[in-house]
Amino acid sequence: MNSMDIGAILEHLPHRYPFLLVDRVLECDPGKTIVAIKNVTINEPFFLGHFPHHPVMPGVLIIEALAQAAAILSFKTLGTKPDDKSVYYFVGIDEARFKRPVTPGDQLTLHVAIERNVRGIWKFKGVARVGDAVAAEAKLMCTVRSL
Repeated sequence: MNSMDIGAILEHLPHRYPFLLVDRVLECDPGKTIVAIKNVTINEPFFLGHFPHHPVMPGVLIIEALAQAAAILSFKTLGTKPDDKSVYYFVGIDEARFKRPVTPGDQLTLHVAIERNVRGIWKFKGVARVGDAVAAEAKLMCTVRSL
């Protein structure tokens, strides 16, 4: 079970501020699962306009955080890293459910498991939690494409 600090995460994701949504990987079992963390702070740029009177992390960004954890898991499973000649795309999101608002000060724990990889289309089950409470869950489909 490999943990990863921000330096290793930056090697395995092409995303950068303000769109990097994974702060640490607690566990990564290539070919199986990943558990990562997103620390949610009031300094996030989306809080300026997403209900300034009651800041809530947009649900689509919670799903994006799950997808970024899934991307790390994919690259670790393949033993590769992203490069300038490829892009990691969403190709589908199914069964997305939002169960709890995520607010400044929360720590999102991102749990992602590979369900299958067929012809380069990866399917994952993702669950984002704050403590023991499920904040969001979805089935994600992603692929890597050459530019």
